[in-house]
Amino acid sequence: MKRKVTIRDVAEHVGVHHSTVSRALSPSKRDKISPAVVKKVEEAADELGYFPNIVASSLKQNRSFTVGVLIPDLTNPLFPPMIRGIQDTGEAAGYTVITANTDDEQDKELNALRIMRGRAIEGMIITTARREDRIVDECIANDIPFVLVNRTVDQDGISAVIVDDDHGVRSVLDHLVGLGHKRIAHVSGPQHASTGFGRAQAFTQCMTAHDLQGDLIEPADKYSIEEGRRAFTRLFARDKKLTAVVAANDLLALGCIDATKELGLRVPENISITGYDDIQFVDRMSPALTTVQVPKYEMGALATQKLLDMIAGDDSSASIVRMQPRLVVRESTAAASA
Repeated sequence: MKRKVTIRDVAEHVGVHHSTVSRALSPSKRDKISPAVVKKVEEAADELGYFPNIVASSLKQNRSFTVGVLIPDLTNPLFPPMIRGIQDTGEAAGYTVITANTDDEQDKELNALRIMRGRAIEGMIITTARREDRIVDECIANDIPFVLVNRTVDQDGISAVIVDDDHGVRSVLDHLVGLGHKRIAHVSGPQHASTGFGRAQAFTQCMTAHDLQGDLIEPADKYSIEEGRRAFTRLFARDKKLTAVVAANDLLALGCIDATKELGLRVPENISITGYDDIQFVDRMSPALTTVQVPKYEMGALATQKLLDMIAGDDSSASIVRMQPRLVVRESTAAASA
């Protein structure tokens, strides 16, 4: 049997102490070593076939260097860029990221948390939060550091990285009103989620600020294309004079566009439709979707850095970071038809 290559073999090959090799191969410690030495160590490790024993290192330090991430729907294009931001930031600091899809179901969320705790995670990134959330309560009760992303909860003392939805919704409505729209409806997200609830509130407040009636709201049970289609159908049955629809996310907006086709309407000639998130490919559909661009990657990266600071004991204060979204005007909005 071939002898296993050790860290001392790499050190001897390079001509340095084995502790130097250890630091050079650790993402969180390599900045203490010159780049030239790091490169030599990495090349020697590749040549000799050496891989650090992460399990042994974790046992020795009583650390897992692992964080967990809960995602409500991996098929929603909003989340992959966030996960990329989380993973890039975590891996750069020497952490492994474990991701679990929960289908936005509380039982699956709790089961995923229990499995992750069994793997001795050091903290959690939570994108699944409800306004009243059992996962958040469990993390608090068990002293598990966590940061919420995209959604938040109805309680103080929680750290979260979210979007300034007041600004996002206001930018959409200012755009539509500027195009002459007055009868504007809203397809809201699920009201148990802060994104659905907050954007609906912002819609009503902004419509009032424009001296317009803001009661045309249809909540969707999920952020999905099918739910958007159903919600638009209900809205149009209520008021056939509406000229614009503000959807709480892009998937709902795509469902609204599907419904207009079924009803014989044209976008934007008969009705303008806007989304929220600016997910991949909505700029390439026909008509290209006017939407609110959310800094998805940056949200994931910032939340992860804050979590790592909490784990290291460098950041014990709870804070809410509201990141600025940006309206992107495309082809799905136009001047109000007569």
